[in-house]
Amino acid sequence: MVKGIAALVAACSIWGLSPLFYWMLSDVPAIEVLCYRTLWSLIFFAGLLAVRGRLGRVGHALRQPRTLLVLIAASVMISLNWFGFIWTVSKGNGLEASLGYYIFPLLSVVLGAVFFGERLVRAQAVAVALAAVAVIVLTWGLGVPPWIALSLALTFGAYGVLKKGLSVGPVTSVTAEVLIIAPLAIGWLVWRGTTWPGQGADWDTHALLMLSGPLTGLPLVLFSYATQHVRLSTVGIVQYLNPSLQFACAVLFFGNAITQWHAIAFPLIWAALVIYSYTAYRQDRARRRAVSSAATLSTTVT
Repeated sequence: MVKGIAALVAACSIWGLSPLFYWMLSDVPAIEVLCYRTLWSLIFFAGLLAVRGRLGRVGHALRQPRTLLVLIAASVMISLNWFGFIWTVSKGNGLEASLGYYIFPLLSVVLGAVFFGERLVRAQAVAVALAAVAVIVLTWGLGVPPWIALSLALTFGAYGVLKKGLSVGPVTSVTAEVLIIAPLAIGWLVWRGTTWPGQGADWDTHALLMLSGPLTGLPLVLFSYATQHVRLSTVGIVQYLNPSLQFACAVLFFGNAITQWHAIAFPLIWAALVIYSYTAYRQDRARRRAVSSAATLSTTVT
């Protein structure tokens, strides 16, 4: 339990502080950073699976037509999400990035209802409504919808919908996804004539680009471990550490200005997340009680 929570906090902290890392690569075009992140992530994940003796699972997943189609769609969504995040951070707009990942869990509730028929309880509906009001406030006050935040939330939400139907493990599926995108990444780098290490390139920059692989893979491994050892309600609450750290980076490091409209919208979203988290906690607690009662009854009958 303690190790699981430690892994969860570490994963969310890495994600939350990642804007500081990608800011150091702001001189590199965002699409190029995405290409290198894809390739180095592939090397990291493939190496991890090879050490575990599970590399063959990637080929097995790609040979299943339906799974392959889902993986292709998922690879597009995660690539768009990664690109949007990298581009946003490179422009110094960490506030929009944090807003996107605050909105994401509330959007997931809506997507679950639309695609999987999951019933929204009243508290969840209230939370979603508060988030919608926050977006409307920003749109009205700033004169334009928060497109960046919404695109980050939508692409990550769509990615989650696609992954929900996969029977392969998270590391295997992500390895397959970056493998699908890898030829495009290599093609782009070659076509654009990127400067490779050893050809007058900045070795420090390429060292950072290389580090983007472990920085992508390590928190996913930690998060996967945590979900197996920590209650889902705890996961749901602690994962807000990610956008909260992004918010802190945006204000303290990037110097993003908090307008009066942000001062209204963010508390609305935070209130929505409190309602959502409390509801998720109660639902998780009720499920565990039901399972415990069923187990006790089965033992008694036996």
